[in-house]
Amino acid sequence: MADPQGFLKVRERELPIRRPVPVRIMDWKEVYEKREEDAAALTRQAGRCMDCGIPFCHEGCPLGNLIPEWNDLTRTQRWGEAIDRLHATNNFPDFTGRLCPAPCETSCVLGINQPAVTIKNIEQSIIDKAWADGLVTPQVPDRLTGSTVAVIGSGPAGLATAQQLTRAGHTVAVFERDDRIGGLLRYGIPEFKMEKRHVDRRLAQMEAEGTRFRPGVDIGGTGLSGTDLLERYDAVVLAMGATVRRDLPVPGRELRGVHQAMEYLPQSNRAVMGDRVEDQILATGKDVVVIGGGDTGADCLGTALRQGAKNVIQLEIMPRPGSGRPANQPWPTYPMIYRVSGAHEEGGERVYAASTVEFVGDAEGNVSELRVVEVDMGSGRPVPVPGTERSIPAQLVLLAMGFTGVPTAGVVEQLGLEVDPRGRIVRDDAFATSVPGVFVAGDAGRGQSLIVWAIAEGRAAAAAVDTFLRGHTELPAPIEPTTVSITV
Repeated sequence: MADPQGFLKVRERELPIRRPVPVRIMDWKEVYEKREEDAAALTRQAGRCMDCGIPFCHEGCPLGNLIPEWNDLTRTQRWGEAIDRLHATNNFPDFTGRLCPAPCETSCVLGINQPAVTIKNIEQSIIDKAWADGLVTPQVPDRLTGSTVAVIGSGPAGLATAQQLTRAGHTVAVFERDDRIGGLLRYGIPEFKMEKRHVDRRLAQMEAEGTRFRPGVDIGGTGLSGTDLLERYDAVVLAMGATVRRDLPVPGRELRGVHQAMEYLPQSNRAVMGDRVEDQILATGKDVVVIGGGDTGADCLGTALRQGAKNVIQLEIMPRPGSGRPANQPWPTYPMIYRVSGAHEEGGERVYAASTVEFVGDAEGNVSELRVVEVDMGSGRPVPVPGTERSIPAQLVLLAMGFTGVPTAGVVEQLGLEVDPRGRIVRDDAFATSVPGVFVAGDAGRGQSLIVWAIAEGRAAAAAVDTFLRGHTELPAPIEPTTVSITV
């Protein structure tokens, strides 16, 4: 185990320092500084792990990461063994170490009466050290099976599926409708949260292993149809995410200047990568209101500040959570508490228990303000509080309210797949749809969820596909899917 007295000697969390706000909002680089003294802090934090008899951090992590093992290997600086244990359960710790909300930490046993071990930072440090030391290399299969698989979607679920199946010896093609591979990793996550070089070097590794990438192909749209795929490939995996955006149908929604977050963020990412973006949505000099209090809303906040917004307000319909665990969310569950992201440190205002009533425009049809009202959630649904309605100036409004499911037109309709009332493609316990040879992984089958769930589902779906193609598999299957019965 790690240092037997580590959690007694070091009782506080130590994390890398974020760059000063006035400095970091002037560029698009990741917010954390790299310092020599962080290495000593990392060793101390890894030593706090107690190697519990029942490591609840495993239960908190959908991937089943072997956290106590690589904590000890980090403490003793056995980096080669540490990255091997980390990669044993997680294809892309460089993504999760930056983007995951770390449910493992809220289920850390030490967290019962002390601040939890800094698991997420240790994970990121292991993979960063592994890349720096040349320990991440292509894993080319010994032989090919002769079977072919098409993966639709190149987000974390699609990439994890493709990498596992390629390593099993299948010939895998990943189709992506955007002009570059990466899905939301590429165009939905701002550069300051994860620099795209991390995606690019993973794609280079996968190409060296044999995975084939086909960007710019809209399967079910202007590209190949679903039936074309079934004729050309032995198996098809749908991992295109839950991309139908939740809208806000209130008066004034049609005004210019009211946009979905996933219109705004991809344009910014393209501009940061050097692309020419015609008619780019910009926050420069504007009063900006972001509707939605989640991670996507925070991404919009940080992006607007870097574009030089005059003011940014982030609205959330739920009341502000407390700083401690609610009584109904005890350890080791993931509690709804007040959290401050890097973007929230940088500026703007967070307004809770507020619901938008109307968008108000000027004479030219541009949004100029929105009317909001305070709401009471005591009954479980938002009830307007009389006399609390007010106006907020806004020349740009960004809707960051999540997603409602998969598009039913296109490949879903062409393959005759069933979609449940929550917008998820119906599948069985083996990730299989009612169409033989067609499987579903990630948000398309699970519904909107975390990046760790996407990777876990991709790995498990790959094992199911391998079994379908060969009658057996040696690939790990960390999870079973959210089960939805199929009626044929």
